[in-house]
Amino acid sequence: MLCHGCFSFPAGGKYMVKIAVYGKGGIGKSTTVSNLSAALAERGLRVMQIGCDPKADSTVTLHNGRKLRTVLDLVREKGNGFSVHDMTAIGYRGIVCVEAGGPSPGTGCAGRGIIAALEKLKEKGAYETYNPDVVFYDVLGDVVCGGFTMPMRNGYADQVFIVTSGESMALHAASNIAQAVWNFRGRGYAKLGGLILNCRKVEREDEKVKELADDIHTAIVGSLDFSKTVQKAEALGKTVLEAFPESQMAGEYRRLAENVMRACGGELPC
Repeated sequence: MLCHGCFSFPAGGKYMVKIAVYGKGGIGKSTTVSNLSAALAERGLRVMQIGCDPKADSTVTLHNGRKLRTVLDLVREKGNGFSVHDMTAIGYRGIVCVEAGGPSPGTGCAGRGIIAALEKLKEKGAYETYNPDVVFYDVLGDVVCGGFTMPMRNGYADQVFIVTSGESMALHAASNIAQAVWNFRGRGYAKLGGLILNCRKVEREDEKVKELADDIHTAIVGSLDFSKTVQKAEALGKTVLEAFPESQMAGEYRRLAENVMRACGGELPC
């Protein structure tokens, strides 16, 4: 059995890894993050996953397809009269799940909603309460405005990874997200950790994504095949690692988790 916090960094000692994962809507970002969370939890790490998308569906496959009550729902219903435990739910393999949520349709800015939700998590002491080894922020990347850049600012995330395919809109969104990270350089904000290629079997896909990586001076940290296994797992309300732990795709997510942690400067336990 692996001990909590036993992965290592060059400097040694305990360290909370804070990762923001961006990508255009529909690119498979939430699926990727949930399977990464599951892969790291399998290795004995304490993981927290925070969905920063108004759809509030980042963590559904960690709860057998069940959507969670969002932070902004709680604020609307109870003001400040709720605890950190009301904002969180424990999912697959002990993963701490949070959904920021968004404003009621037509009544506000989703980006500002993310700001409010993250500030509330900090105010309620969520990070100190659960003391995670790894925190994932699952962030919509179609519009890189102030609110949606919040996870890469103010010390929330240390590294940004971008999920993309070879499709033109996915590449365009990835380029914009990378530009946002670049614009914040020199301020002590998050750094670009790399691209994650979620294959869609488009023409010259590997080549196109490699060209983007070169253009934005980063690396492709991993590639995920296009597989019906993912859709089958989601139909069951589960991650691939829970539904089909011996599948090829489960192995791909485990390798990606290792690569992501390595890109953050750490090594997973054996």
